Amino acid sequence: MLPDRWLLYTLMLKSRLLEEAVASLWHSGLISGEMHLGTGEEAIVAGVVSHLQEGDAMALDHRGTAALLMRGVDPLLILLELLGHPDGLCHGRGGHMHLFSRAHLAASSGIVGAGGPTAAGFALAAQYTESAGVAIGFFGEGAMNQGMLLEALNLAATWNLPAVFVCKDDGWAITTPSKTVTGSDLTERARSLGVRAVDVDGREVVDVWEAAAAAIDRARSGQGPTFLHASCVHLEAHFLGYQLLRSARHPLRELPDIAIPMTRSFLRPGGAGLLQRIEGMRAVSEALQATLQDPRRDPANDPLPRARRALHADSARLEALEERVAGEISDALAHAVAEVAS
Repeated sequence: MLPDRWLLYTLMLKSRLLEEAVASLWHSGLISGEMHLGTGEEAIVAGVVSHLQEGDAMALDHRGTAALLMRGVDPLLILLELLGHPDGLCHGRGGHMHLFSRAHLAASSGIVGAGGPTAAGFALAAQYTESAGVAIGFFGEGAMNQGMLLEALNLAATWNLPAVFVCKDDGWAITTPSKTVTGSDLTERARSLGVRAVDVDGREVVDVWEAAAAAIDRARSGQGPTFLHASCVHLEAHFLGYQLLRSARHPLRELPDIAIPMTRSFLRPGGAGLLQRIEGMRAVSEALQATLQDPRRDPANDPLPRARRALHADSARLEALEERVAGEISDALAHAVAEVAS
């Protein structure tokens, strides 16, 4: 079976536009607290979720919006939930990190690594009831240093559970480079626990689709779990509004808020010695320079244009598709804002 590139691009585009709508609401102050977007993960999520059937389950992390949308959850329900409205997906009580849909067997958690044991639980239930269901667990590479996730991988292998563990690796554990806090190769770590493990380029939706097809078929046929290690780039960093990324994108607007207080502190009498102050200034300067060269700022790492290029030959169909999807998300955003305002 060949992948339906039009379907995959539709899922990815719909997710991107919804999260851009979420970002606009957050920047407007209508959504409070931190916001963890999944922009940059669309190819991974679409490549996996497009294989799911009735009775399959998803254990999601704090970036669960895309998976829920691609699984069929109404975008209006998601937007209302993020706005804290009682008509939202979880009656306005879950926020963006704790989204649930019983109808879709989907549950998310803000606890790092919780997708592992939750997926194992879903898979155990499917195995016990002989439902032929498969459980998907989504998480970032930082979660692979959490004990409960490693325990879940071990149990999945030991009990031959119908589960697929999807690691979305962007190379960053919040603001720490993951390689500086991880002592081994993640694929080899999963294999050491008895789980079949596959590396895949998470920017290429067809590559993910093919890897997920094999993993899900394997789980559904009783051959046990698979660990998919998918590399990606979080285009908005760990959370929306990450200061270094803002400074790199809008230096004239953002840097005065950093440079002026730092200069005052540097010149203030007393406190740390001159060498320590110089070292502090150097550290901030190096962080900003590194951000300017950060892969999050490279358009080549955006999975959406990569998926779109394959559809260029039929420009009329592509334009109609993009107009339709944009209209759907725009309507959902308008209705959500109207509901909150009323």
